[in-house]
Amino acid sequence: MIKFQDIQIGDYVNAEYEGQLWEGEVVGLQKDQHLVQVLTDVQEFWFEPEHLYPIPLNYQALRNLNFEARVNEDGSVKYMKGAFRIVTPKAGDFSKMEIWYREDKRHNPHIQYIHELQNQYHDMTKVHLTKELV
Repeated sequence: MIKFQDIQIGDYVNAEYEGQLWEGEVVGLQKDQHLVQVLTDVQEFWFEPEHLYPIPLNYQALRNLNFEARVNEDGSVKYMKGAFRIVTPKAGDFSKMEIWYREDKRHNPHIQYIHELQNQYHDMTKVHLTKELV
């Protein structure tokens, strides 16, 4: 489950409907009723936060967001999308990371899920992180 206050329009989440998970994009929020509108491949529908689940941050999820990966000589991995960078100590280890965009650099931000990365990205760049190429 994702806390309602952690969800922003544009975030990618997994939405549960009748026991099945569908990946989708948050396209609306009803703050007074705590409802989240998610657009999936199937349809656009309103969900309560307890039916929304985060997408884990991993290599495949970053590829889906069109990040490029480069393995450095020391074994660390740099993921790049435009001027935005993520560096991890080794491939597949997202427990420690450094992110930066121009002069804004953050060491070990608490990012475990794609929506958290999207929210940090938006905070740093003032642009939504989407699957679109930069």
